[in-house]
Amino acid sequence: MKASIDREGCIACGQCVEICPEVFAQDEDGIAYVHQDVPAEAEEGAVTAQESCPVSVITVND
Repeated sequence: MKASIDREGCIACGQCVEICPEVFAQDEDGIAYVHQDVPAEAEEGAVTAQESCPVSVITVND
């Protein structure tokens, strides 16, 4: 499973990092990025992060 973020649309809220730090991190400006493919044990968290993103810039798929 892979995740991606449209970094131009990210508002740096940090919600994805709080929900699934196994996959998401923030740079020094607070903009989120994907730091690894989604491990099996983090799939549910990654999907929850996608669904919770207030600006819908996260995509998680197979």
